[in-house]
Amino acid sequence: MQTKLDARSATPLYLQLEALLREALAAQTWKAGEALPPERALAEQFGVSRLTLRKALERLEAQGLVRRRQGSGTYVAPRLEQPLSLLTGFSEDMRARGLEPGTRWLKRGLFTATPEEVLALSLSPGEKVARLERVRSAQGEPVAVERAALPAHRLPQPEQVQDSLYAYLEARGLRPARALQRLRAVAASRQEAELLGLRSGEPLLYIERLSYLADGSVLEFTRSHYRGDRYDFVAELLGKQ
Repeated sequence: MQTKLDARSATPLYLQLEALLREALAAQTWKAGEALPPERALAEQFGVSRLTLRKALERLEAQGLVRRRQGSGTYVAPRLEQPLSLLTGFSEDMRARGLEPGTRWLKRGLFTATPEEVLALSLSPGEKVARLERVRSAQGEPVAVERAALPAHRLPQPEQVQDSLYAYLEARGLRPARALQRLRAVAASRQEAELLGLRSGEPLLYIERLSYLADGSVLEFTRSHYRGDRYDFVAELLGKQ
């Protein structure tokens, strides 16, 4: 890793240091979730004051590249890639990356379907749905807000779902066979910002998912808001044959 800064440059030292640290993060000098060296050691390594170092770290934190924990240090913020070609649940996806998934429940029970849920799930007005709303986290950091609805007869006891909805469904022979997803960028509402530890108006990825059983019946209607500074959604494109 390059450590030399140019004191004669017109570019302030903290901006030069920010660029060098960003390059080091991109090169995975430190892995996701790993702590950077202590401030004193980093400042000595780059030959700058701790004030200059802190200004560079503050800018990296504002970009979502690192997370600073009071009394603990500075950590590389995890950035998560989600392939669009695979139908997986959040918990399954996080564990495949070696990250510990977490759930904070906001709502879990049976409710009368909203007009949007009636349309999405092909229900009759007045029918019940199992509604699951929660904040999902990776390594203890909130990264998404998920709001799922399923026909009540498919999930009559939603309070029994603990961590993974898909694992719970699969154990009952209801693993979805395919899904359709729609993605768009949105600004975080006040509620979403509070739940995800963001400022109101920061960018989020909004995803609607309709999942289907093998017989073609709709199983799940999920609306999720993912942190734009934590998630990349990746699609593999094949050339024309």
